[in-house]
Amino acid sequence: MRPAFSRLRSFMWFATVVAGLTVRTDLLGVTSIVRAVKLRPALYGKLLGSLHSDAVQLDRLTALWAQTVLRLFPDPLRVNGRPVLVGDGIKVARSGRKMPGVKLLHQQSDSNTKPEYIMGHSMQAASLLVRAANSVFAVPLAVRIHEGLVWTNRDRRTLLDKMISLLGIASVQEPFYFVADAFYAAGKIVKGLRENDNHLVTRVKTNAVACAPFVHEGARKRGRPRRYGEKVKLRSLLDDPQAMQYAPSPVYGEHNVTIHYRACDLLWPACGQLVRFVAVIHPGRGSCLLMCTDLNLDAIEIIRLYGLRFKIEYSFKQAVHRIGTFAYHFWMQDMKPLARRSSDQYMHRESLGYRNAVKRKIHAYHVFMQAGIVCQGLLQYLAAVFPSLVWNSFGSWLRTIRPGIPPSELVVANALRQCLPEFLVNSTGTHFFAKFIAERQDPETFEMFKLGT
Repeated sequence: MRPAFSRLRSFMWFATVVAGLTVRTDLLGVTSIVRAVKLRPALYGKLLGSLHSDAVQLDRLTALWAQTVLRLFPDPLRVNGRPVLVGDGIKVARSGRKMPGVKLLHQQSDSNTKPEYIMGHSMQAASLLVRAANSVFAVPLAVRIHEGLVWTNRDRRTLLDKMISLLGIASVQEPFYFVADAFYAAGKIVKGLRENDNHLVTRVKTNAVACAPFVHEGARKRGRPRRYGEKVKLRSLLDDPQAMQYAPSPVYGEHNVTIHYRACDLLWPACGQLVRFVAVIHPGRGSCLLMCTDLNLDAIEIIRLYGLRFKIEYSFKQAVHRIGTFAYHFWMQDMKPLARRSSDQYMHRESLGYRNAVKRKIHAYHVFMQAGIVCQGLLQYLAAVFPSLVWNSFGSWLRTIRPGIPPSELVVANALRQCLPEFLVNSTGTHFFAKFIAERQDPETFEMFKLGT
């Protein structure tokens, strides 16, 4: 990832942030990174400034990380030779009145532990599914704040347009399947993916309507040929048990479960093309309607792929509670304080200097989140490729170690925390990164650091 940094020093500070995120024991922003690698307190400003620096080419860094993930992981999940990407949105609570992009957000969730409305940042993320022993990881590739700031009143892009742009930034060089929830079942997503020969696998709402292809009979008349035939309410596909097939559930982690399903190829007016709809009745989860733009993909495989969508939710959980990917605490001193329950901030009404300051702060948020993404991806890589080495270096105790399941991010982070002092002490003369850290450590805590305390 070095080519994404115009200066070597900026790259080394970014590597320091990744290392600090990996081994820290709390999620208290940049100060926790300083404590984790025992840096001198006076370097807090430089570490913070490196995240704001324009020497970091963020989009190129994201593309290089995506290429690194595809190269590092030996067994990415592939269907018909294509990798599988998953995408979703996440809303992170932020109460800072001087944090750009913070707005009032509505949380649509069935969980009663979440408040209906929060002040925070609304983001979208994309991840790559990879195999690890008997499990599957969603390795994060990119995340961006996609709401809260309006830079021009001519901008008509929606969250769907921005998700397509995010996939373009990730720059996966081969055609892929994109798995997402019902929010992304839209014509914009289908058309944006199909332009690059990618396919969508998603769920559609039960009130959706499709059309049967029109069959011409008799002599052709003047004018444009008719394409759409009789309308079909998709929920009607669930009403005919006789037309359904039976099969063992392909959903991840399920055994001895039989599902009923039915596949039907129909024209979807939202995108104007033929797509495959799959009606599924699950004995425990209820019924749902799935959709795929690849007519050659078997219905069972569509069900299996959509069943893996939850892996990005688990990845979010680890990013929030273990890595601290979204635990940035950067305020903009000269920002106009936000009112409670405020909406979008309109930047085209502000001065050029103010807009540039906001862009600099958003850039810092994104660089910090990208460091968290790299940190989480490396933890997953070590868990998938070197599980025995991780357990040997764990240095602690767990009540249950499941065979065939790779170690979690917490286990890998603890193993790295045990190994970091020895690495820095023994590699200072031979390893450039160890030398960079050693020269910036606090002398008062250096001896304690060597002892691993």
